[in-house]
Amino acid sequence: QVQLVESGGGLVQAGGSLRLSCVASGRTFSNYAMAWFRQAPGKEREFVAASRSSGTAILADSVKGRFTISKDNVRNSVYLQMISLKPEDTGIYYCATLPRWYPGRYKDKSLYDYWGQGTQVTVSS
Repeated sequence: QVQLVESGGGLVQAGGSLRLSCVASGRTFSNYAMAWFRQAPGKEREFVAASRSSGTAILADSVKGRFTISKDNVRNSVYLQMISLKPEDTGIYYCATLPRWYPGRYKDKSLYDYWGQGTQVTVSS
């Protein structure tokens, strides 16, 4: 049984920082890409960042320069370090696993096979 468990969300003022963690179990994730998505109220879930099995990071334009994704294959974990947070970063943040990398399609939610339950991030102005 594959499980992804996110943690680290919370309430923070604009300009603040948070570090999200996602711990995976039930599979060896060293050969998989892992990603973060987020969903704001009334909006579709959107891609935030991905870390390929090689460790190569890809970030959405809206978070470049502020967010960093990292993957620890030994701990089967992926992290999202967020700084200079803005109110528009508010939402539920989900981690997910991508069993196969398709160039240019990492934003396609349907390609991800397992998802965590999400962790709430709220940024106040």
